[in-house]
Amino acid sequence: MANILVVDDELGIRDLLSEILNDEGHTVELAENAAQARAARQNGSPDLVLLDIWMPDTDGVTLLKEWRGSGQLTMPVIMMSGHATIDTAVEATRIGAQSFLEKPITLQKLLKAVDQALAREASAGRKFAPEPVEPPHAAAGLAAQAAAPQPAEAEPGPQGQQTFELDQPLREARDAFEKAYFEFHLTKEGGSMTRVAEKTGLERTHLYRKLKQLGVDLSRSRRGGNGHVPTP
Repeated sequence: MANILVVDDELGIRDLLSEILNDEGHTVELAENAAQARAARQNGSPDLVLLDIWMPDTDGVTLLKEWRGSGQLTMPVIMMSGHATIDTAVEATRIGAQSFLEKPITLQKLLKAVDQALAREASAGRKFAPEPVEPPHAAAGLAAQAAAPQPAEAEPGPQGQQTFELDQPLREARDAFEKAYFEFHLTKEGGSMTRVAEKTGLERTHLYRKLKQLGVDLSRSRRGGNGHVPTP
């Protein structure tokens, strides 16, 4: 996974992007202005920067020019803004930004832009290299294995299918199925609560509450996924 620097003067935007990116297994550092961003870039070497254009001290385009002029623009930069003009976006791209995201930023656009930027860096032979991805059939096999409930709740059926104990109250049988269902999807999505919420059609808050109610062990998704266990 990547080290990502998020630069935005809005606390809500920083918290949202940090939550989503952490959920995807990335390491996130936050900066609320250009001064903090300069310090973060000076003290480290991020794999990717998400940079807001309009900030109170120094705007993102000016900061991008500084990094380029000082030879510090060695990582992909994705510009963000809710008020930028087409000319501003074109200028940022000309200076060296890889892409531009318009606020409010949707989950799908954010993840797509981040994945594309990191993949481009990897293909260019630079420092960042994504972790190897298992073939879909192998991942599905691991997911099914990790999602199998305890013998008291269910036992494996033929050809990897699961059978559930039916000689019990409806509520207990339903809970056993739901627990296995969520464990399967957590493992399949590498522990990503964001992706599981999308897959199952639940709000993240509702999903956390449901997993806690069912007693789902999130460490199981870590053993079968990317090693990241999200926290509410």
